Amino acid sequence: MAEPKERSTAGQLGRLERRVRRQLDAKLAGQRVLHSLPAIGQILVAVAAAYSIAHWGLGHAVPILAVTLTINALGFSRDARPQRVAESVLGILLGVALSDGLSLLVGKGLWQLLVVLLVVFVVGRAVSTNPAFAVAAAVPSALVVLLPIPAGGPFGRTIDAFVGGVVALVVTALIPRDPTRAARRDGRVVFSVLTESMGSIVDSLTDADEAAGDLALTRLRRTQPLIDNWAASLDTALSVSRISPFLRSRLPELRRDARAQKAADLASRHLRSLARRVEFLVRDGVARPALAGVVNEVETALTLLGRELDDLQVTGQARSLLSDLARRLDPAVTIPDAGLTDAAIILMLRPLVVDLLIGTGLEPDASRALLPSV
Repeated sequence: MAEPKERSTAGQLGRLERRVRRQLDAKLAGQRVLHSLPAIGQILVAVAAAYSIAHWGLGHAVPILAVTLTINALGFSRDARPQRVAESVLGILLGVALSDGLSLLVGKGLWQLLVVLLVVFVVGRAVSTNPAFAVAAAVPSALVVLLPIPAGGPFGRTIDAFVGGVVALVVTALIPRDPTRAARRDGRVVFSVLTESMGSIVDSLTDADEAAGDLALTRLRRTQPLIDNWAASLDTALSVSRISPFLRSRLPELRRDARAQKAADLASRHLRSLARRVEFLVRDGVARPALAGVVNEVETALTLLGRELDDLQVTGQARSLLSDLARRLDPAVTIPDAGLTDAAIILMLRPLVVDLLIGTGLEPDASRALLPSV
């Protein structure tokens, strides 16, 4: 009698799980669309401008390459740096110009298409170390060979591609996507993972909980892709802000964020070593609340440093807390009765605190000078 009831309960749980998964998928899809709206708006404006110039300004009936180059150059890539856009533009222009010229010499057809692609691939690989450059050059070159010569002449599509490329670069500067939002979002994710991991380290020391230490280590091993994403989005934000008159005022904040990103990168490396040591240390089943208190101070400072990305009112609090802590990072002072293994944890915190102090804007020499001699 119990078996049908168990199957019914399992079925209800399965339906609930599928419903939750669908809701999560829908939420993630909505977030992707929302985050892509600035890019969509930028691309639509650029396409309208490129088409208008080529069609009504130059009299080209179907300016297909002006439109396609604009879309391909801007795209939805996380890397929206002007350098990356310019590289895409140059790759496509190269392919179009070569195919326009070669198709006049060899004509149109299958073997002519293969000859053109061979030349474009060889030249593309010779010009740039980026494989995507040669591919970007090859795709429009194939279109030029396959499509009939336009009414405006054999090099009309090269002109269209040039128009699309110029429009893409101008729009990148004048109608930027405000990549600072993506950079801040990536930064919040990184600091959230780091502080959660430090919280697990504190729990491990407080309760002699080996599982908490293992959880911290598992989280920290997954941080590098997040940190790399943040570095890429920050690089994009800095590059766009340097050329955009509308975003140039944000450069000081972005440079501060870049400093925090480097500190977070170094902190994640220190914390992985710390988590491994703590996970091994607590296997003796001895709680270490005093040591946990010191690590908790670092966690608080790390949290404040992350909050500075969005709240300028807390600027300086992380540096103040870290400076006070740095002056006390001597095992003989912080934990007088600590054994050699416990003292090693304090010593491991010293370079972590120095890197975080540098992340707050303090000079490296001044940061190291705060540490007591041991």
